[in-house]
Amino acid sequence: MGAGTVREGAIIFVHALAGWALCGATMGIGMATMSMQTTLIVHAALAPVFFTALSFLYFSKFNYTTPLQTAIIFLLFVVLVDFFAVALLINRSLEMFTSPLGTWIPFGLIFLSTYLTGLIVVRGRGKS
Repeated sequence: MGAGTVREGAIIFVHALAGWALCGATMGIGMATMSMQTTLIVHAALAPVFFTALSFLYFSKFNYTTPLQTAIIFLLFVVLVDFFAVALLINRSLEMFTSPLGTWIPFGLIFLSTYLTGLIVVRGRGKS
C-alpha cells in the first residue's frame, strides 16, 4: 500500500469519524438536555446536515472515491462504530438497533445525503 493510498484512506476515515462524532455529540447533549424522543428527532434531522457538509468538503477538496463508494464507506464506518463502541461497549445492549428513529432512519439519511452530495459536486465539476 503506497503512501498516497494510506493518506487517502486516512482522509476518508477522518471525514467519517467527524460525522460520527458530531452525531455522538448531538446524542450526548440531547440526552442531557431533552427527552429521548426529542433527542432522536434532532439527531435524525442533524445527521444528514452533518454528512452533507462533510461530504461537500470531501468531494470539493479530495474526491478520491465515487459518491457511491463514499456513501458506503461513511455508512459502514458509522454502523460499525455504533455497533462495537456504542452498543456493545457503552450500552452493553443491542436495543438501539430496534429503534427506526434511533438508528435506521439516520443511517439511511447519512447514506443518502453523502451519495447525493457527491453526485451534485462531482457533476458540477463535469466529472461522472
